[in-house]
Amino acid sequence: MADKNAEVAVEDNGGMKKTLSLWNFFTIGFGAIIGTDWVLQVGDWMVVGGGPVPAMIAFLLGAIFLVPVGAVFGELTAAIPISGGIVEYVDRSFGRTMSYITGWLLALGNGILCPWEAIAISTLVSEMFGSLPGLEWLRAVKLYTILGADVYLFPTLIALGFATYVIFLNFRGASSAAKLQAFLTKALLCGMLLAMGVSLFTGSPDNAMPVFSQVTGAGGGKPATEGTSLFAGIVSVLVLTPFFYAGFDTIPQQAEEAAEGLNWNKFGKIISLALLAAGGFYMVCIYSFGTILDWHEFVKSPVPALACLKGINMLLYLAMLVIATLGPMGPMNSFYGATSRIMLAMGRKGQLPEKFAEVDPKSGAPKLACVVLGVITVVGPFLGKNMLIPLTNVSALAFIFSCGMVALACLRMRFTEPDLPRPYEAPGGKFGISLAIVACGTIIGLLVIPFSPASLNMVEWSIVIGWLAVGLALMAFTNSRKNNA
Repeated sequence: MADKNAEVAVEDNGGMKKTLSLWNFFTIGFGAIIGTDWVLQVGDWMVVGGGPVPAMIAFLLGAIFLVPVGAVFGELTAAIPISGGIVEYVDRSFGRTMSYITGWLLALGNGILCPWEAIAISTLVSEMFGSLPGLEWLRAVKLYTILGADVYLFPTLIALGFATYVIFLNFRGASSAAKLQAFLTKALLCGMLLAMGVSLFTGSPDNAMPVFSQVTGAGGGKPATEGTSLFAGIVSVLVLTPFFYAGFDTIPQQAEEAAEGLNWNKFGKIISLALLAAGGFYMVCIYSFGTILDWHEFVKSPVPALACLKGINMLLYLAMLVIATLGPMGPMNSFYGATSRIMLAMGRKGQLPEKFAEVDPKSGAPKLACVVLGVITVVGPFLGKNMLIPLTNVSALAFIFSCGMVALACLRMRFTEPDLPRPYEAPGGKFGISLAIVACGTIIGLLVIPFSPASLNMVEWSIVIGWLAVGLALMAFTNSRKNNA
């Protein structure tokens, strides 16, 4: 691995600072993927799948599906290591309009995760810390109710504090944000080890049986199992996995800030490694929590991963609660950096106003992009916890569409730019790239085809269509300004 303490250098073109090592890139991607979703939603995965076993199989298949996609990102990023490279790859292959749509949707898919994680923090503080003796004051001041969810003053202020810290670090540049990411990755790994230890000493594999069964009256976001067979249960969870694996693309988005002398062949492998490591992490977590006690009982609580530990040992519960509350800062941090680089790239290509192409001369951070994302992020805690599920599905579609376009661009560039230096090539060559295209197309189909177990509802389609409408209007405005200049 490259030296973790790589010296700071400044990119001649654009002022981006070159500080990130292979270890930094791994923690950025791995931390963005795992976050705290497993604490909040591991019970929902079991309910949707009909048990821990279908959920584990689905997450394994999800990782396998996306490994070719990660390899495609690795090939293109190693060949063209620039910030927000997705915009460049699609532009060179399919032109300006498709590049704009891809970049704009990826900005939606990634940008959503910033307020999403802020909502997660306020929800944990409100529901978990607020229920502890002596901390009832956290829910003493109710602001309002939105979409059936109560929003309280003090949890909102605490979530804003976490979000402000992440925003501050990203304004200071990639190096500061990477240090936070390394710390949070270690904290999340401690959480997984804690769950494994409790399962080993107090649980039993029998608690995960039967392999498939329908449940009703669960306490989380999904009250009942809709699938009627093991296959249906696996598919129902599988279509959710792109959201929970979203984050590996944060690695290539910041490639321009790689340290001098980075081994680009190893860099290409880092993306797939982060995916596989996250897949293993999710499977271990599902198994651990699914065997601590009978999973049918486990899913009856609103946040079962914490509720089951509370019944076993209060100290273990508090430790996991602290880890769970810190966890959302990891994805927020990674997606903040990645989305700002996407906007930077779109500004450089003239797809967004030229102000988006400006970077701070001292920190190398994209100035206007960071401001826009800061505003979006601090809005999150005010939206209430019931916005989590719609944002999840919208982000999954936007993310996997962008991945599919990158895979198509990679295949096309094998024909149009065969002499492009490629320090890392996707395993299997054109066949491997084709597998990535098929994987993305399959997941997109499951999300958009009516009657699919996870097709988007009207609220979610409204968000997607509204975002595209705003994007097209912004593109028209940018073009008119350029034509009148």
